[in-house]
Amino acid sequence: MGNRTDAQVIVVGGGPVGMLVAAELAGRGVDTLVLETRATVSERPKATTLHARTAQCLARRGYDVEATLCDQGPDAPAGEVTMPFHFAGMPGLSITAPATEPRPILKVPQARLERMFEARAREEGVHILREHTVTGLVQDDDGVRVDVEGPGGSGTYTAAYAVGADGARGPVRAWAGIVSDTFPATVSALMGLVRLGDRHAVPVGWHRTPRGWIIAKDGPDGMTHLRTLSAARPGTDRHRSLTVEEFSREATWIAGRDIAMTASRWLSRFSDFARLARSYRAGRVFLAGDAAHVHFPVGGQGLSTGLLDALNLGWKLALAVHGTAGDGLLDTYDLERRPAAQRVIDNTRAQVALMRPDPGLDPVRQLIGGLLNSGQGNDYLGAMISAQDTVLPSRTRSRSPWEGTFLYNVGLTTADGPTDVVELLREGKLLLLLSGEGGGGYAETARGWAQAVRVVRCAPTAALPCAVLLVRPDGYIAWTPDGGELDGVLTEYLGPAGTRPRTCDAALWPAALL
Repeated sequence: MGNRTDAQVIVVGGGPVGMLVAAELAGRGVDTLVLETRATVSERPKATTLHARTAQCLARRGYDVEATLCDQGPDAPAGEVTMPFHFAGMPGLSITAPATEPRPILKVPQARLERMFEARAREEGVHILREHTVTGLVQDDDGVRVDVEGPGGSGTYTAAYAVGADGARGPVRAWAGIVSDTFPATVSALMGLVRLGDRHAVPVGWHRTPRGWIIAKDGPDGMTHLRTLSAARPGTDRHRSLTVEEFSREATWIAGRDIAMTASRWLSRFSDFARLARSYRAGRVFLAGDAAHVHFPVGGQGLSTGLLDALNLGWKLALAVHGTAGDGLLDTYDLERRPAAQRVIDNTRAQVALMRPDPGLDPVRQLIGGLLNSGQGNDYLGAMISAQDTVLPSRTRSRSPWEGTFLYNVGLTTADGPTDVVELLREGKLLLLLSGEGGGGYAETARGWAQAVRVVRCAPTAALPCAVLLVRPDGYIAWTPDGGELDGVLTEYLGPAGTRPRTCDAALWPAALL
């Protein structure tokens, strides 16, 4: 493809996942281009839930979602914070996180998140081209070529790598030759922002009937955000247009009483069709978000899963662009994130099964409901839904019990004054945390990777699991002293000691597409 490139990385898709990937790359000095079909951020209501692990990882990258975008309510108490949630529409589930972290469930519209990530991306110098549709993508050993149709016509951009964050129906996955495992639809669902003839016809909440489910929450201007689920037929016609009259008939049939609708702002169909890419990487092309995984939206896990993809990929791909990634580091993106998506698909399929109106499932629902109401099921299910049960696979020869676990935020005292884990990770480097007087040998070892490792000494504290910790930018523990030699794990992550980051000329942006 030649030596000239228009960017080091091209991100196809400018939704929240694509914008976050771009911001993470550019924040680490990577010339990044985003190509997005839409002219503006979509105001259509989509995902509104951020679960605990996603909010925790975002905080470590300097995104204070809770303070910036959410109504925080009263100050969190000391100790753990527990918030109510549901499993398969059944109440009783609770999700818990330490009080030193963001609240375990944050409600924020997807459009507001997308604007936050886009603003960060622009601040970091990302070049964003809206109203530009990607029409083709090919790669070879030297890079990736992307064909585009824009307002002024067609053009081509090239880069070292490309990220497909182009959604469930995006073509990047197919162009990269990545196949998927699919699970066919078994239920049909309708969704819309509607004006009810009687605003109180469907109370806010989850309502199960002998024929399915109706879920309602308040919308703007006196409207209602309504969803229905029926197992009477699979949702195989999701591309057929939906009318307010059909939506009203479906809601009426499920409820067994008249649910009149007088107007709508938007309507759509969906189903429990699920798909998981068999690989998140094909050469120089990566998938993230819905381009890699699709599942039924019960439990509000889709947005959080996609954002965790972005946070996992961003720092690794930046190291690879700069030539300071260890052998195989890019492959760990698939090894770490694809199993996480598989767990989400599995638990959402289980929830859909429990939501079927089959009376034969009543004993199972009663069993699960009893576990939830007793609190006995919360540790397992709450941690699963919020992704706080994630333990990453080992990259050391003799795995420490702490490797791959998440380091929750704790207060620390350094020579520069009080700080905490979240603050120390915002620089985006690996963090070598030395607690107490020792650790001089580890600090000396880390000097060989000074461009990518931040060494911090702090006063001894029982809040840390070990006196010496190597922490990844996303907050997961990469190494402790019982996991082998430090230089070995640093080589795994960052290549040989003394590797200098590659430098390159500024991106050669075309003035405009022809």
